[in-house]
Amino acid sequence: MSNFEFLKNTKEYALFAPAVMEAERVYASAPAMCAVGCRKALELAVKWVYSADNTMQMPYKDNLQSLIHEPSFRFSVDYNTWGKLPFIVKLGNLAVHTEKNVQKSDALLSLRGLFEFIEWVDYCYGTNYEERKFDESQIPTEKVVVDIKKIKEQESLLGEKDAEIEALRKKIEEMSAQYTAEKEQHKEVRSFKSEDVSEFKTRKQYIDIDMKEMGWKFKGAEADVQEEYPVDGMAGVVGQKGYCDYVLFGKDGSPLAVVEAKRTSKDPNVGRKQVMLYADCLERKFGRRPMMFTTNGFETYFWDDKTSPQRPVSGIFSKDDLQKMMNRRSEHKDLMQIPIDDKITDRYYQKEAIRAVCEQIQRGYRKHLLVMATGTGKTRTASSLTDVLSRGKYVTNVLFLADRTALVKQAKDDFKNYLPDMSLCNLCTNKDDRNARIVFSTYPTMLNAIDDTKNKDGIRLFTPAHFDLIIIDESHRSIFKKYRAIFEYFDAIMVGLTATPKTDVDRNTYDFFEMEHGVPTYAYDYETAVYQDHVLVPYYNYEVKTKFLDEGITYDDLSDKDKERYEDDFVEDGQMPEFIPSAAMNKFIFNEVTVDMVLQDLMERGIHVAGGDRIGKTIIFAQNKKHAEFILERFNKLYPNIYPEKKGIFAQRVICDDAYAQTVIDDFKVENKPPFIAVSVDMMDTGIDVPQCVNLVFFKKVRSKAKFWQMIGRGTRLCKGLTCMDPIDGEYTDKRRFLIFDYCGNFEYFREHIEGFVSKETKSLSENIFGKQIRLISLLQEACYAGDTYEEWRKELISGCHNQVVELDPKLISVKLKLQYVEKFKQETAFDAISEGDKGELLQHIAPLVHLNDEDELAKRFDNFMYGLMLASMEQMPSFKRAKKVLCEIAGLLSRKISIPQVKEKLDFIQEIQTDEFWKVNDVLQFERVRQELRGLMSFLDQDQGGRTITTHLTDSIIDQQEGVQLDVAYDFEDYREKVNRYIGEHGNTLAIHKLTHNIKLTQGDYQELERILTTELGSKEDYQREFGDTPFGLMVRKIAKLDHEAAMQAFSEFINDQSLNQRQINFVHKIINHMEQNGYMENVAVLQKPPFDKPISFLKLFDVRTRTALMKAINDVRENAVTVAG
Repeated sequence: MSNFEFLKNTKEYALFAPAVMEAERVYASAPAMCAVGCRKALELAVKWVYSADNTMQMPYKDNLQSLIHEPSFRFSVDYNTWGKLPFIVKLGNLAVHTEKNVQKSDALLSLRGLFEFIEWVDYCYGTNYEERKFDESQIPTEKVVVDIKKIKEQESLLGEKDAEIEALRKKIEEMSAQYTAEKEQHKEVRSFKSEDVSEFKTRKQYIDIDMKEMGWKFKGAEADVQEEYPVDGMAGVVGQKGYCDYVLFGKDGSPLAVVEAKRTSKDPNVGRKQVMLYADCLERKFGRRPMMFTTNGFETYFWDDKTSPQRPVSGIFSKDDLQKMMNRRSEHKDLMQIPIDDKITDRYYQKEAIRAVCEQIQRGYRKHLLVMATGTGKTRTASSLTDVLSRGKYVTNVLFLADRTALVKQAKDDFKNYLPDMSLCNLCTNKDDRNARIVFSTYPTMLNAIDDTKNKDGIRLFTPAHFDLIIIDESHRSIFKKYRAIFEYFDAIMVGLTATPKTDVDRNTYDFFEMEHGVPTYAYDYETAVYQDHVLVPYYNYEVKTKFLDEGITYDDLSDKDKERYEDDFVEDGQMPEFIPSAAMNKFIFNEVTVDMVLQDLMERGIHVAGGDRIGKTIIFAQNKKHAEFILERFNKLYPNIYPEKKGIFAQRVICDDAYAQTVIDDFKVENKPPFIAVSVDMMDTGIDVPQCVNLVFFKKVRSKAKFWQMIGRGTRLCKGLTCMDPIDGEYTDKRRFLIFDYCGNFEYFREHIEGFVSKETKSLSENIFGKQIRLISLLQEACYAGDTYEEWRKELISGCHNQVVELDPKLISVKLKLQYVEKFKQETAFDAISEGDKGELLQHIAPLVHLNDEDELAKRFDNFMYGLMLASMEQMPSFKRAKKVLCEIAGLLSRKISIPQVKEKLDFIQEIQTDEFWKVNDVLQFERVRQELRGLMSFLDQDQGGRTITTHLTDSIIDQQEGVQLDVAYDFEDYREKVNRYIGEHGNTLAIHKLTHNIKLTQGDYQELERILTTELGSKEDYQREFGDTPFGLMVRKIAKLDHEAAMQAFSEFINDQSLNQRQINFVHKIINHMEQNGYMENVAVLQKPPFDKPISFLKLFDVRTRTALMKAINDVRENAVTVAG
């Protein structure tokens, strides 16, 4: 059997049916290849839709990412169904690159999503559609031989030729008129739904409670909710009654919204057509169309068909929020006509960014990403955008999120300057009014505030629709998983601000903002800011390699004097290491000579101010707290009298443990106030704006490309009036550059590793342990673990996991958003037989929510390690060998601590772990005993962690140095030619492009606007020259946008209407018109003597001289109309 059995005999689906069925067929044998197959099948199915449906507009690129993000496709597909498509694409890509990272549960999700999309296709276009449900038990279990290498090379399971696929696609295209016409008819009479969730309780126990929490009143004089509300005229039939599940009334007595509720076992969208009919009836009765909700208590969808398509939301909105949205229907203004306040943003690129977001908002998009180089005014742009959207009546309440309290404070201060009349609240201080128009917060503070903050009536203040706009600062950090609940809870327009969008195969910024990879809403890069617009200053870098920092310390390489010092410093318990790796330097081994060398280099070559008497504001990026303190100690030893007014404050450290770290940062921002050197551990890497900063010292290794550019960004800001002195230009006024001193090979690393180090998704300790326990419970279902002792242990694991689920508080928003899964696994029987689907739900939806109450962190870390060792043993993974070595080392360390009674008590077992006999048994129950016996002893090992800090004084030397060698561009966005193609495709109605496509000459104003767009907004003059050479702007646009058919016919009308021409001559003229339409113009009339114009009779033989001359003039006139400007 198969979930896709119905595709077998459906000839119209021949383009994608084999790929779909093959993907399901290999699931049991190779989940990763199933994921590859799902992606390929999706691509073919999407292309089928584009061929079958005339309403779909082909994007400027026909790859899968572009196809699924094209608005005509995206807004046509059911919102929830479309949301599954990026996952299928992403998992397929991941499987091609690293198939081992794809679990069965992942592939199952991909299959489910593919099934749902195919169902949607059949619902819209199929002739024999019926509602079907995906059934995991129907997946073929027969093992098949899979050629993984071949599949990865083809990125497909099937070996069809492109020509065969193209032939099938052409057949579909021939039927497109019929498919398109029938689609709307099908949607009127058919029902499409997602997979049912499991049934637990009736809707009344969920929906009523949620609505009451939002302040809705069901009874009494102030009741504003009516249940089973009767309506007349259902489906336009006079006298036909219906009963709305809930109608929510406003203060004026008119309905604000109607709610159609289904049982928890139903997809809420089963009621989509029904709720629309209710809204029709209420609109006829009250003269105003209510908004619509469909819900099953777990999932809720909102729909205001006056303003936007249906979308998922976290719950029913409050009365105030619905009233606000109702008012906005008539209050919305044209955002493109709202003037941008020059007092806030006066730079062209800031205005372009604002206009780009406004345009996308008016087109229906709710997620936007602005990529702007550090220092170009992201916060200023955000405040100006807030101002425009506020005056345009699109937003009232705004939430600004950042990942550190210092950045929250800085953003609030900036907004206060830019928008002095708006009320502001820093949620992190608890001092401001939380009812303010603009709220600033860190992610964890906001997450807690959703749950805890109430209004005067005791109702939750931050309701799902409270904020109209959420601004996410430096949105590449932290938001993807840990704080995703915030973005799933709030229904708001979202604008991400980042200087460094970080892209990797599995997860990236563009996915979060539902954008095609590499195509943000607007991008303004570092190179343009520095070298074209001069709104930032460039860096000049010194790269210095010292022997110890680059190669480590080798005893044999030292001088006799240094060997003596080395022996004094490093001998311990009669043993001396022959080599100290470079990684240990500045972590717990500190060499005075190395640090002194760095500080002296800075003080000699760094940019100075105050007439050259003082080093300019400088940030030293240190490795850790000890390293920062050691740098300060050495600085004060080297320069004890550098600031005689108050010794010891010229250089200060900035670390999160210090009580007044923010005060140090605030002082650093003041031009002539100490500290002049800030030694930072992470706190000043991102977001801190200090225009006076002219020196950066990289005294630690950085491997994240995003973070590296953020750190460089600390020096990029202009600083007018600052008098500087440097080794390059001597003394000058106005900051021209900043210097970077790199002692840890960072520039060299990023030249060799262009994308930097791709970090893995981080999980909490509790999530890791829970996930591994679930995997163990699943593995223990296999026949080889059927014995009573294994079964008993499995029950213990189930009990622990089940208890963690039961303890989850459904009042917390993060839990409420996953309530359907929480309710399912609160039933202990749900763990009896865990399917791959169950395992996937537990790992994806439950694991991130759980929290182990055990306060012994070291014991939990050991649990996590041991569960990993057990899984490696049971699954026969290569990591078992390393885990075995680590456990033996742990046992060896404990063996040396027999003076501790708790260790001595278990010494025999600890020694047994180190024997070969112990490992020959290789029994998972034995490993569980190790976990239980040793977890409580881990605290005794922690006393040795980090070892002793060693300060030494060995002669370090410079082994290599270079200066002024910059990195390549910070990030590559979509290339210039593609941006031009996209712009022309999306702006065909603008005056200049319309004139060019309709054979009308441009005015001087039209030409200047076109020049600005092509050489400023979309790129530079150099970009245009590189891609299009000397081609005039008008010809380039005409070639891409084509020539309008009617305009082409008009240009040659005198020949078409010339009754003296015969049919062959008329056909030739039509060939010319067709060529002009397809190519925009004819480059040279010599083309008329080449195919296809030379057959059956040549141009010269077909026309007389007068007609030939007239035709060539008409051809040249069309070309010249795109080149010359009207006088």
